[in-house]
Amino acid sequence: MPETALQPDPRRWKALAFIAVAQLMVVLDATIVNIALPSAQEDLGISDGNRQWVITAYALAFGGLLLFGGRIADLWGRKRTFVTGLIGFAAASALGGAATGQAMLFGARALQGVFGALLAPAALSLLAVLFTEGKERAKAFGIYGAIAGGGGAVGLILGGVLTEYLDWRWTFFVNIPFAVVAVLGAMAVIHDPKGSRNRSSLDIPGVLLATSGLVALVYGFTRAEAEGWTDTLTLVMFVASVVLLAAFVAVESKVKNPLLPLRVLLERNRGGVYLSLGLAVIAMFGVFLFLTYYLQIVKGYSPVRTGVAFLPMIVGMIVGSTQIGARLMTRVQPRLLLAPGFLVAALGMLLLAQMEPGSSYAALVLPALVLLGLGLGTAFMPAMSLATYGVQPRDSGVASAMVNTSQQVGGAIGTALLNTIAASATTDWISSHAAEARTLGREGFANSAAVHGYSTAIWWAVGILVVSAALAYGLVTTRAQSGHEVTGGDGTDAQDEVQAPVMVH
Repeated sequence: MPETALQPDPRRWKALAFIAVAQLMVVLDATIVNIALPSAQEDLGISDGNRQWVITAYALAFGGLLLFGGRIADLWGRKRTFVTGLIGFAAASALGGAATGQAMLFGARALQGVFGALLAPAALSLLAVLFTEGKERAKAFGIYGAIAGGGGAVGLILGGVLTEYLDWRWTFFVNIPFAVVAVLGAMAVIHDPKGSRNRSSLDIPGVLLATSGLVALVYGFTRAEAEGWTDTLTLVMFVASVVLLAAFVAVESKVKNPLLPLRVLLERNRGGVYLSLGLAVIAMFGVFLFLTYYLQIVKGYSPVRTGVAFLPMIVGMIVGSTQIGARLMTRVQPRLLLAPGFLVAALGMLLLAQMEPGSSYAALVLPALVLLGLGLGTAFMPAMSLATYGVQPRDSGVASAMVNTSQQVGGAIGTALLNTIAASATTDWISSHAAEARTLGREGFANSAAVHGYSTAIWWAVGILVVSAALAYGLVTTRAQSGHEVTGGDGTDAQDEVQAPVMVH
């Protein structure tokens, strides 16, 4: 393939700093609100049945509109989409922090999801077109991957501090300074490369089918967690999502200017990344969910102490992403980082599966979190880069959206699936160990039952990570990302479907 890239944008590293701030804000928001939810529920008088909508309203809007947001970034320009997403997200956060009732809070969360769906793919696609040289791309995506992986755990810490020492409303207001810094920086140093926009007409049928299909899928898994897998509406949502998404694929294969060009999805390496990353996120959500329950309910940790307990995982992710993934990405095949990374994370998960009510944090949880962080950080970094590596600039927005979509759907599946497995295992343990209730005492019996449920679900997460490693090793066959080419699934240069990002300046 001929070299088409000219001199890179001299402001690209400054641009990365502000893109990272924006990405951190979005990732933080995914977990920071969870910590504040009990306080917000009590303050606003939200019923137990309705409290899930604080999470669900955001998940539906964000997950359902990601592909549309990615296409808008390609059509409208990444900088403009990025800034619009930031301003809208900040305004929605201010609305949420000022909420006087549940309807206002739910609406604010939905608006956060809408603008997050514009912001997230625009941020990643900006990196894809600004950093095209192998070593620089590795460093940039190392930083981005560390933030994407560790930001959720940072959200647990920040959420705990804000809720415990200030007020739950600050978990919303804290987004505003992040957004202001990122907007001012973006206006000053971020510029779209010329010729990278996709000005073709918008695929309206594709937008409607993709959005409704993804909303039905995310809502189906969210409802399954609360109402069960055999609930009529849950099943209707799953069937509807299959029908709508199948129709979406059929439409995209025929229209002239598709919302999601199938060349983006069907290229072997990117397809393998989307699939393995989505599965890994399922397992990762299990850690956040069950370890938070374990530390707060069983071990009696405060919200702040719980957040701090996740710090080793954050450190591990930063080291894995910036010191292992970024340094090796230009030297070894991506699958030799992805597969071992997921397996190291599975080893950490395997340690957590041995938890007991009296387990020591230092002896069990700490080493498990370090292994999880190192493994996921090492794998997420090349995954984030490869998901947009070599894609045509006019498709970088929608390719970036697919990364976020696989993570969002993975998160929804992980929360519902693993929660259901844990609840079922807990119920079974209670039935089979009823005779031990008097010996253990009421609290001890409840804790033993809960921990058995957590452990069972984490065993499933171990298996999911092993499958993720196998898929990454089998499907991702491209060479080390040291230049501007990418190989196809057969090992040849995939020039027809995947071209180098063009940097015209």
